[in-house]
Amino acid sequence: MVSFAAGIGLLVMMAAHTVIAAVATRFFRIRLESTWGPAVYTVLLVPVALVASTLFLSGTLGIGADLGSTGMALMLMVVAPLALGYTIDVFWMPHPDEVELPERADG
Repeated sequence: MVSFAAGIGLLVMMAAHTVIAAVATRFFRIRLESTWGPAVYTVLLVPVALVASTLFLSGTLGIGADLGSTGMALMLMVVAPLALGYTIDVFWMPHPDEVELPERADG
């Protein structure tokens, strides 16, 4: 059975992973000018960052709960935050074409 503190740690990790996924998705959608680029980078690079964060937070720092299986850990720590972060970026944030970027200083 999961203790209260371990459950809170798990929820904090999931919230942090959702923020990482949303910010990374937003970054790729604003900076990449191709149609498929942001989706490909989001699907390939963000899970790597989430797995690395999971290994660091749960392994090194000991935060979170023992979920019993690798599949459940990947589902709760990578897939769910990635889907939620992408959904937040697509449906809640303004479209990237509406965002004004600063001029680049080429020099």
